[in-house]
Amino acid sequence: MINVNTFKEAKGNKKLVQVTAYDYNTARLAEEAGIDFILVGDSLGMVMLGYPNTLPVTMEDMIHHGSAVVRGAKDTFVVVDMPFMSYQVSDEEALMNAGRIIKETGCQAVKLEGGAKYASRIKAITDAGIPVVAHVGLTPQSVNAFGGYKVQGKTKSAAADLIRDCIAVQEAGAFAVTLECVPKKLADYVTKLLHISTIGIGASNNCDAQVLVYQDMLGYSADKTAKFVKKYANLHDVIVDAFKQYKNEVSNGAFPSEEHTYKISDEDLENAIKEVEEQE
Repeated sequence: MINVNTFKEAKGNKKLVQVTAYDYNTARLAEEAGIDFILVGDSLGMVMLGYPNTLPVTMEDMIHHGSAVVRGAKDTFVVVDMPFMSYQVSDEEALMNAGRIIKETGCQAVKLEGGAKYASRIKAITDAGIPVVAHVGLTPQSVNAFGGYKVQGKTKSAAADLIRDCIAVQEAGAFAVTLECVPKKLADYVTKLLHISTIGIGASNNCDAQVLVYQDMLGYSADKTAKFVKKYANLHDVIVDAFKQYKNEVSNGAFPSEEHTYKISDEDLENAIKEVEEQE
């Protein structure tokens, strides 16, 4: 298993790979594929629970799914998101909730959104010995403040703010920072500027690591995905076709076939029926 020191050693030398997972079986598959680290993102609100955004996700949701992922990927570094309003109120509440996530899931790190504004939260958590991944750029928990899911850092002032945010989270003790929907040149600059790792999602291939939501990259949905998503499979059609075939075979009696059923001898069945009838 990699650890926080691995990120320091890999920076500038080796690209690390992260995917999301929200359940035991997906975590097992990610580990089997050799994925370096896993994110249990609050994106589970949309891709697993059907919410329109990440805002309704609770601590209980994150702990429930996070612990399942840790059980499935025992030898993989797991990061769990801190959900909306689990850290915004105060440093003390942020530390308490980060501690709950670590204790109750068994994960190795937490992730929280926001830059300089939440630097004190990061410092409080890291001072307690809990590794933190920061998250700047497009931060989905702020979707209402942003007015939608939009690229961040495209203007002079916005780019300067993002750079300041990255410096602030580094100084606060984060060991990595996720850059979401950030112009490539800005992401390149930040990656060179920081001594901590950058994790790109809609940022740059020069980031120290990359992350994608697994349902997006595997084509689980026929819905339109973000520009930064590359689909490595089309499981939507595969799964729907399999369901259709299953339905058809059940309807016409082809499933279950002889090979999918269990046997009892005619003699044993006859004797069992006889025994029941005699008791009646």
